[in-house]
Amino acid sequence: MALRRIFILLLLCWSCLGVADERLAAANQALLDQVEVIHLASASSEFERYREQLSAEGALSPARLYTIAQAAAQFWQRQGIATGEFPSAPDDPYTSVIASEPQVADYLMLSNRVRYLLWLARHESWLPLESQGWLKPGDSHRIIPEIRVRLHALGDYPQGDTSGLYFDETLKAAMIKFQTRHGLKPDAIIGPATLSWLNRTPRERAQLLAVNFIRRAEYLADIGERYLLINIPAYEMWLVDDNQVALKSKVIVGKPYRQTPIISGEIKNLVLNPSWRVPRRLLTHDLLPKVREDGSYISSRNFEVFDYQGERVIKSDDEWRDIAKGKFPYRLVQKPGVGNTLGRYKFFFPNEYSVYLHDTSDKALFQRSDRALSSGCIRIEKVEQLANWMASHLVRDKQTWVRMQIERDKTQWFAFDAGLPIHLVYWTSWLDGDNVAQFRDDIYKKNQNISLSLHAAK
Repeated sequence: MALRRIFILLLLCWSCLGVADERLAAANQALLDQVEVIHLASASSEFERYREQLSAEGALSPARLYTIAQAAAQFWQRQGIATGEFPSAPDDPYTSVIASEPQVADYLMLSNRVRYLLWLARHESWLPLESQGWLKPGDSHRIIPEIRVRLHALGDYPQGDTSGLYFDETLKAAMIKFQTRHGLKPDAIIGPATLSWLNRTPRERAQLLAVNFIRRAEYLADIGERYLLINIPAYEMWLVDDNQVALKSKVIVGKPYRQTPIISGEIKNLVLNPSWRVPRRLLTHDLLPKVREDGSYISSRNFEVFDYQGERVIKSDDEWRDIAKGKFPYRLVQKPGVGNTLGRYKFFFPNEYSVYLHDTSDKALFQRSDRALSSGCIRIEKVEQLANWMASHLVRDKQTWVRMQIERDKTQWFAFDAGLPIHLVYWTSWLDGDNVAQFRDDIYKKNQNISLSLHAAK
């Protein structure tokens, strides 16, 4: 009987040791995943050492895991990103590691995706693909099997044979899926832009996700419950109210040489039927060349001309054409109404760049996948829905708002009871609501040096 008791006790001890070993290994792997994200984003030599230690064969000791987890928690906190309640002593390494992780809803899925992409980087060849022309459904080409392999590895192509040279319907559907989540025109045609994204290596993708995750998490940490957010490279606007998305819309942003700035502010006014005071730069570079070609451009586009004393100036079409050839000592104001460049609505927020949100008379531009088309201001596709939401929630004089709905040629400013925070951000990668990795072109070339200037310990 005594021997039997001893045997049972030994089994229990072995079982406890097994559980402890499994917990230690799980802590090591979770901390490695976290350190990989930090290192990809910050390129810190400190976290490079931690990554090498955690990647070595065999789990680290509980004390060492606690030290690294503490450094990770401090890193997140320096970025303004909340973590769990970190223990004061290394009692359980797994608890310490979990407590050090950022308290962000999509962190776990982001970490898993980064881990998978780094695995791909170690196990898959990703040499640049080249094509002499554009590939479209129905074509055959030697690189098509490799395209299938890459799309399958990235989650866009279904399980099955990837060896065929023919661009079939299965590849077409996968290519449309791939193009959609990269902000490309979803036409299944493999041109330079699509091929460029197919050539982005798994490690580059992991780094984009890590960098943008930290930028986004830091920014959203204390953003509030109601705001308007525009992600510039995604050409997208989100209106959030009570932490819920109230409206989502396509937008048009500034051209690469007339960039929409990355700023925050507060929308304080809504203008119905705005006039447009043409900025001097746009007048010089955009409008005057058209006036030099056709002096009637001013009258046909409903512009009025004023001198710098505010007096209106009237000339013939031929006179305007001649004056536009030299120094133009006037300013142009486009009257409100149908055809006005700003459309029916303008949303004003004070900023040093003189940019604002507005409607547009050229709605067809929203159908383009590349929408960096403006001179810096932001055009909104669902502008009427946004204006009506503001009228319902923010506009002080609702009676005048209702009365003015039939008016098209009279400008009316509407003050708000409270301002609406607005944030213009620049995020080129994220996980969407379905945990699908989204990527967008770096339209302003801000990711040339992709590592963040984070407050990482050196």
